[in-house]
Amino acid sequence: MRAPSWLTARPVAHRGLHDSVRGIVENMPGAVNAAIAGNFSIEVDIQLSSDGEAMVHHDDALGRLTDGEGLLINKTAAELQAVTFRDTTEKMMSLGDLCTLVAGRVPLVIEVKSHFDGDRRLVKRMAEVLSSYDGPAVGMSFDPDQVVALRDLLPSRPRGIVAQRSYDDDYWNKLRPEQRDGMLHLRHGFRTQPHFVAFWINQLPAPAPWIARNIFGCPLLTWTVRTPEQRQRAARYADQMIFEDFVPEL
Repeated sequence: MRAPSWLTARPVAHRGLHDSVRGIVENMPGAVNAAIAGNFSIEVDIQLSSDGEAMVHHDDALGRLTDGEGLLINKTAAELQAVTFRDTTEKMMSLGDLCTLVAGRVPLVIEVKSHFDGDRRLVKRMAEVLSSYDGPAVGMSFDPDQVVALRDLLPSRPRGIVAQRSYDDDYWNKLRPEQRDGMLHLRHGFRTQPHFVAFWINQLPAPAPWIARNIFGCPLLTWTVRTPEQRQRAARYADQMIFEDFVPEL
């Protein structure tokens, strides 16, 4: 399988086309509808609930955008769908809700969030939902094990790896050194067999994109593009951008 041409045909709205000033919150229905209206592909994040549902939310815990606190993995889908978000009356969607809303009108780029513990339940649920969805959609993850799960459980859909040049900041300290080392320079590539790579704009250029294109034949998306300088860098080094905080011309 090769990466589909639609993956790089249009810019991708990061967590939907959100704008907190106008009360359009990331990963919520309003952000999805705004991206559809602009004819942009949509990047979203999914997290696992305690009862095995795929929920559309970036953070693994409540609090940044919502009232309340606690890990999503410890709450049921019904509890998460009842959570109050600040600055909006909208509620958290499941992946099924998202697919119903989008209905194939624009492509979906779905990032599988991971606790890096080998748990495949989120990808399993994603595969179940997408089995009855006819619209264009791809999956991706930072976690090579989740990309392997996408390969095994969702072989009919293209898959990608989210990557960066290094994994030495505080966020990645939760991983074992061998896990971080295994993510460098697409060392996992022959195991994960990605169809595309999504790479951090702040670390371009880098060896991994060259490896992606020349060893694995993968197109390159770059995230998250915000400034004019980043737009120029994306145009120089990537095949398409995942953007935020501005509206690009198609």
